[in-house]
Amino acid sequence: MADARPEAGHSDTRVPDRRTCVVRYLIDDMARDRPEQVYAVFEDGGSWTYAQLRERVVAKASGLQKIGVKKGHHVAVWLPDGRDALITFFAINYLGAVFVPFNTAYRGSILEHVLANSDASLLIAHGGLVDRLEGINTAAIRQVIVVGETPAEIHFDTFEFDRISGDEADLEPLDAPIEPWDNQAIIYTSGTTGPSKGVLSSYLHLYTNAGPDSWHFVTGDDRFLVNMPIFHIGGLGIPFVMLARGGSIALLENFSTNTFWDFVRRTDCTAIFLLGVMATFLMKQPVDENDRDNPVRVAFMVPLTEAAGPFHERFDIDVFTIFNMTEISSPIVSEANPVKLGTCGKVRKGVDVRLVDRNDCEVAVGDIGEMIVRTDRPWAMNSGYYKNPEATAQAWRNGWFHTGDAFRRDDDGFFYFVDRVKDAIRRRGENISSFEVESQVMAHPAVREAAVIGVPSEYSEDEVMAVIALVEGATIDLAELSNFMADKLPYFMVPRYIRTLDALPKTPTNKVQKAILRSEGITPDTWDREANGIKLKRERL
Repeated sequence: MADARPEAGHSDTRVPDRRTCVVRYLIDDMARDRPEQVYAVFEDGGSWTYAQLRERVVAKASGLQKIGVKKGHHVAVWLPDGRDALITFFAINYLGAVFVPFNTAYRGSILEHVLANSDASLLIAHGGLVDRLEGINTAAIRQVIVVGETPAEIHFDTFEFDRISGDEADLEPLDAPIEPWDNQAIIYTSGTTGPSKGVLSSYLHLYTNAGPDSWHFVTGDDRFLVNMPIFHIGGLGIPFVMLARGGSIALLENFSTNTFWDFVRRTDCTAIFLLGVMATFLMKQPVDENDRDNPVRVAFMVPLTEAAGPFHERFDIDVFTIFNMTEISSPIVSEANPVKLGTCGKVRKGVDVRLVDRNDCEVAVGDIGEMIVRTDRPWAMNSGYYKNPEATAQAWRNGWFHTGDAFRRDDDGFFYFVDRVKDAIRRRGENISSFEVESQVMAHPAVREAAVIGVPSEYSEDEVMAVIALVEGATIDLAELSNFMADKLPYFMVPRYIRTLDALPKTPTNKVQKAILRSEGITPDTWDREANGIKLKRERL
């Protein structure tokens, strides 16, 4: 069943053996040791045991091998969440090939960019996306495996996904074992300040990201909800971490506030991951007497918002938070139900973290600095940006990975996210965290999402502007919103300008494109607090 060749010879106890962290060996061992245990449950009520998972993965891997996929090959994947995406992910890694997922929102020049950067000759794509390949430079792509209906006109060697299959007996052995330090995936960042960068991630990086030292509160007894897309580190990491723990997942293909709790209850989820905005959406639903009647014991909330405490009380769920990004491996982790509002937690075991100025000199406790990170374990963070040595060198300068995020640390060792370094706002000598202002704007019950930016001031430096989108069906008095923020924020942080949109512009990975909002600046429909007679000044004591 499994590759029986011995481990590579080393005595480094920081690096686990390949059976602990490499997809191929985990699938083999779990299917052998717990064949009837459920690994995955789905929205339609179906499920897979570990034995069924392995049967499907091996059949798909054998089919991929027949059309030329080998260890080390890059395979591009352009699929929405679901059974097919999950099997594709594992089958590619079962062969030791590199999983290269693309966001399903990609089109045009950004699609051209990632196709060229990936060096993939094979693309596995949903039939509804394939038309976007027409009229663009598809680089090295020569073969396309289509999930669903194949378009009438397609200028590639095409295969039907369901026909890519084979017998285990036909599966050729690997030329060499798959090692923890081998590339597992290339994951594309959102590209908020330039073309998307392909993050090289090893098996050991993925394992460490949610390993026992980082996500210590998730066990093999848990069923973890997967509600993030598989091209995102959240959607990719959770299926892997539950495989490594011998646990299970519930695959929710699309997050919906109205159906979320019904799905969680039906599938007996015990662990969930929520972006801060998702938690806000759930908290703004009408209170129900059955809110605490749910199977969940652990919720990740990223970032931690003011909703965390009320969420814990309302739903009887322990809330944790972390700081993480695609390139690193959860260096900051909180305790359950943090009492310090806005914290990301403390440094976990096995990681060194510093906050530094622009010259990489450490700042004093309480001061704001860029977070830089390194780990004790080799290969526990990204292996650079694929085909981008300049960005790699810039990020990894002086032997530390530079996150680009500004933090402060308190005397007790708790870390607080302040802002992206490039998003900092400075108004009349005061440094302002857009993140902190956004948190207070979002606390208003009518506000669904918000972005805070700096716009040029007639007095030099910046004025603060909030761009908001409202909860469906809600209306808002902007003067009332301004007064609401003035009750919660220092006078100099209260936005002078407020602009209302139906929805904020997003990158394909759902990050707000503040660069677009900055370029549009103060538009004719922007509300000006001062022009409406509301002027705030420092309180004289």
